[in-house]
Amino acid sequence: MSGFGVHSEVGKLKKVIVHRPGLEMRRLTPKNAEELLFEDVIWAKKARDEHEEFVGIMRDNFDVDVMHVHKLLEDVVAVPEGRAYILDRKITPNEVGVMREKELRAWLDELDSTTLVRHLIGGLTAGEMPSDSVLAASRVWGENEFAIPPLPNQLFTRDSSCWIYGGVTLNPMFWPARREETLHLAAIYKYHPSFSDGDFQIWWGDPPEDGHGNAMLEGGDVMPIGKGIVLIGMGERTTYQAVGQVAKRLFEAGAAERVIAAKMPADRASMHLDTVFTFCDIDLVTVYQPVIDSIQTISYYPTDTGFEVVAEDRGWLDVVQDALGLSHLRVVQTGGDAFEQAREQWDDGNNVVALEPGVVVAYDRNEWTNAKLREAGVTVIEFEGSELGRGRGGGHCMTCPVWREPVY
Repeated sequence: MSGFGVHSEVGKLKKVIVHRPGLEMRRLTPKNAEELLFEDVIWAKKARDEHEEFVGIMRDNFDVDVMHVHKLLEDVVAVPEGRAYILDRKITPNEVGVMREKELRAWLDELDSTTLVRHLIGGLTAGEMPSDSVLAASRVWGENEFAIPPLPNQLFTRDSSCWIYGGVTLNPMFWPARREETLHLAAIYKYHPSFSDGDFQIWWGDPPEDGHGNAMLEGGDVMPIGKGIVLIGMGERTTYQAVGQVAKRLFEAGAAERVIAAKMPADRASMHLDTVFTFCDIDLVTVYQPVIDSIQTISYYPTDTGFEVVAEDRGWLDVVQDALGLSHLRVVQTGGDAFEQAREQWDDGNNVVALEPGVVVAYDRNEWTNAKLREAGVTVIEFEGSELGRGRGGGHCMTCPVWREPVY
């Protein structure tokens, strides 16, 4: 195999992209948290410690090649072409204003790679820019105004790009606060030496700065599960306009045989499919049943002229079971009584990430769901997530698998 491609949800995880919380988390305040899609202010140091524990499980115990966004970007902006690719798209009159554009671009071009990436992800305020002309502007707009906004959701690397079999999509995300994350991943795939000569396709979303209208896609909704099947949620963040385009491209390339879409309520608590449904083993999933019961299942099949769409008259779990050819799909529901189930779904009890068949990583706070998974024979490796969990994302959200082995 080429070292790239995600061919299942539970095959051995070989290579993954993550992002350790940094300056961007320290920029969160009670005033801007909602705008930046957080319910609370996170203790950044504690979140970094928790993230390092999570990474250590994958890297040290399961020999996963863990790649960090900030280090990948540092390598990219060390190359003139990579630096220009990002700054040409980020430092524009539409983003930073006419008065700032030339001075800011010239200053950023002179920064060392580490400092530049720190500000690309962590944000840059007017007061942090040293030139006299920019400081004059900062007196007009305020020294704490962001010339470059922080990206605290870069933590959730699953969403901005997602690997589907032998290629990747560059995702136009739903909320403006997240869209710059995709630009960073696009630059990595195009200019980092680990990817630039790689044998993989960019299925859709390139160039990332193009307006995609109502076509929105986020990786937490996307699951290649093997046998040419791709599951895609359509809820708060992913739209049918994007699903149709991705399905068409995959079918044209012969990369998929069927796309199964889950039409879900547009609700913050179930923003992505992986907040209510994840695979833990070849034949076992964990689910939050109240949302699963509400899913309308829609199948896309290739045709000579594109694709056809079939509204299924069976439930989501039955369709997935039959698509995989399983005689029985084992289902572990969120644990506890109705109150505990609601709490643990909110705390990402169903958002676990498999490191190999039957082995998952989960927050320790979800004790009821973790216990039920263990009863079903799943090895659950726990790590502390008291701070990371405030961002409404678990291990599945915080990982962008780049290479995962097939199971069929």
